[in-house]
Amino acid sequence: MLKKHWTSLHKIFKQLFYYEFMSRKSIGINAERELIHLFWSAGWSAVRVAGSGSSQYPSCDILASNISRKIAIEAKVTKDKGKYLSKEEVEQFQLFSSKFGAEAWIGVKFKNLTWFFVTLEDLKLVGKNYLISVELAKNKGLLFNQLINRF
Repeated sequence: MLKKHWTSLHKIFKQLFYYEFMSRKSIGINAERELIHLFWSAGWSAVRVAGSGSSQYPSCDILASNISRKIAIEAKVTKDKGKYLSKEEVEQFQLFSSKFGAEAWIGVKFKNLTWFFVTLEDLKLVGKNYLISVELAKNKGLLFNQLINRF
């Protein structure tokens, strides 16, 4: 009888984890699609790099370009007041952007705020990770229109 209850509980926890994971994944995908629409609406070309982060090779979430600029974006969404990125994640993103010949930007969207775009140089190292806080994003980051009109 105990085994039967354990099996039932295990299935329930597995389903809850699956839906929670899919929900976070869906939030990220929707945020990336939002950025794609913003770029196209502004006259840029943009694509979402599906499966980014799941390959053995460095990549990014979004590539955007106009006639004179190429931008690689690592997109992050959070309901918290800060978003942490691992050192390795940032280094891999920088490697990809460099090899691709694109400007590297971290796009972050905090709950109830607009998108902010931060350079890798402006990230704050906290222990073994980088942190983008709301304060850092507001002080050092660019809004979307500032990003696309830069230069």
